[in-house]
Amino acid sequence: MADTTPRCTWCSDDPLYMHYHDHEWGVPSYDAGHLFEMLLLEGFQAGLSWLTILRRREGFRKALSSFDPHTLAATTPEWVEQQMQNPAIIRNRLKLQGVGKNARAWLALENPVELVWSVVDGKPKVHHYAQPAEIPTAGPEAQALSKLLKHHGFTFVGPTICQAYLQAIGALMDHTTDCFRHAMLDTSRLE
Repeated sequence: MADTTPRCTWCSDDPLYMHYHDHEWGVPSYDAGHLFEMLLLEGFQAGLSWLTILRRREGFRKALSSFDPHTLAATTPEWVEQQMQNPAIIRNRLKLQGVGKNARAWLALENPVELVWSVVDGKPKVHHYAQPAEIPTAGPEAQALSKLLKHHGFTFVGPTICQAYLQAIGALMDHTTDCFRHAMLDTSRLE
């Protein structure tokens, strides 16, 4: 029997995608490990579909030492070459080189969670978009985060990537109003 639950239109009927949409996307996360993982994955997603990333997430988890920034900060050119042969991940040299750079930048931050959430004053910004076309590809929060992260030495953190990142971690709650998750995550009605 087909699942007829109303979801955001970007979510296909792929079970992996539906699970991600239903349980992770848009849920506020203040966990530093999860925030770093999502930042790296969003960088790898650039130019690709998110489903491609989800299907390789476990491969990334293994290749990127469970997204441990301390381990990844020590990556070498040899490590990049080794990963370029790994079919379980996205094999893009610049993105792989960015892993070490981003890990070092993350570790240099006094409070990375606070920095990420600073663009929405520390709490989810709930939108009430009826149509996907209303959702910006790079809103002011994403532009601000991109600028902040670049200033701190990050790479693969353009405004479009930052928009997707802020949505994924729940800083921007952009489930459309016809999606069943919107009502569940709409914290604005509690204020």
